[in-house]
Amino acid sequence: MAVFVVKTPTGAGVVGCPADRAPPTVPRRLESRGFPGCPSRRVETGRSVQPTVQADPTIPAVKGPRRDLGPREFLLLVSVLSATTAIGIDLVLPAFPNIRQQFGMASDSSAVAWMITAYFLGLAVGPWLYGPASDRYGRRRPLYAGLALYAVAAIIGALAPTWPLIVISRFVWGLGASGPRVLSMAMVRDRFDGNAMARVMSISMAVFLIVPILAPSLGAALIAILPWRVVFWLPAAIAGGLMLWCRRLPETLTLERRRPFTWSAVGTASREVFTHRQTVGFIVSMTFIFGIMNAYLAGSEVILSDVYGYAKWFPLFFGCIAVLFAAMSLANARLVGRLGALRLIRTEAAIGVVTMAVLMLVGQMNGGRPNFWLLSVALCLSIPMAQAVVPISNTLALSPLPHVAGTASSIIGTITFAGGALLGSVVTGAFNGTVRPFSIFVLGYFVVGAAFIFFATARARAAEIR
Repeated sequence: MAVFVVKTPTGAGVVGCPADRAPPTVPRRLESRGFPGCPSRRVETGRSVQPTVQADPTIPAVKGPRRDLGPREFLLLVSVLSATTAIGIDLVLPAFPNIRQQFGMASDSSAVAWMITAYFLGLAVGPWLYGPASDRYGRRRPLYAGLALYAVAAIIGALAPTWPLIVISRFVWGLGASGPRVLSMAMVRDRFDGNAMARVMSISMAVFLIVPILAPSLGAALIAILPWRVVFWLPAAIAGGLMLWCRRLPETLTLERRRPFTWSAVGTASREVFTHRQTVGFIVSMTFIFGIMNAYLAGSEVILSDVYGYAKWFPLFFGCIAVLFAAMSLANARLVGRLGALRLIRTEAAIGVVTMAVLMLVGQMNGGRPNFWLLSVALCLSIPMAQAVVPISNTLALSPLPHVAGTASSIIGTITFAGGALLGSVVTGAFNGTVRPFSIFVLGYFVVGAAFIFFATARARAAEIR
């Protein structure tokens, strides 16, 4: 049974549907759910359809029966693909002491941080390769390339005899990891729109956030019974398994929606991104929100150990906050169906300003050293609220640009990731032994982020974003 692109009289295309499943009519309404296992596309309603069928050469014919991914399996796959980014970070953290010992570093050496820095640099550069390439060749080929590069770099790191080679492998590893991260968002945009897309993004984020909870403990357990290089071999095996799983993934970008891979085409797509009010507003907003998240990730351990002397409780504290992150993402997935993406993100932005203000006030108590439990409650109320707006912001930033989703995902990912890291470093650099700088900066960042959320949606109506 071959896989086809089905074209309706309205010009919409449905990729990955076998010809024998093409319906003879289109329902009398705007249909956004698509056919089982196929990308969602809005099509005109109320008329008979005589579809023309054109084979998609990027999808190989399959011998024998093939069951394409259903919506749940597709959601699980893109969630795991996006989580490969976190796996490459959190799984290797427990190996830092072993790496210091292996390469003759001091027990308190910060040189191992280059493993994370190099990985982040790869994550920042990689999207500019995958996004435009995926708009030209479809999502599957660049996705395979990214997973292959991810696996090869991890294997090189596992076999590396010198420290510089490990750092280089980590940069290449980051280049590979940026592919699944960017392309998973682009594939979601290909198949879903509006509130449905926001729901999928929220669920995907919940799965993604499970990794920081489980990966460090898994890495520590593996190192306890196996050589430390196992934390390099396991991600390589995961990438290989995902490549096999992706064979079931139909191409989500139709032939007629592909763009030439030239500097001129990339420039045109980039101009569209930077001249759309809604997209630009959410890019700026997410950059400041990512600044909060980076400040929390980099600064929470320092606050617990230096301000309160609770360093040994940090993994438990971090895990509890991560559980709240996942819970907020799942709540988003339910609420977006009831309130709509536009109303929900405005509400969360307003609530977030209030909770960040509470955190700031708590942070000024007792000379910047408030009661630990009071600070914990304030953090539990505020930081998950910052994370909650990210998947919906991603949705609304990509929503107006379905025809350049790959390039747009690349630009959004690079700017928010690099800008957020820079803003986060400003907060950690301002640490003075109290929580005052942290609480003041995160309030300021969230106020700016919320302002740009309202700027981006000022001219929008709920009926226009769905």
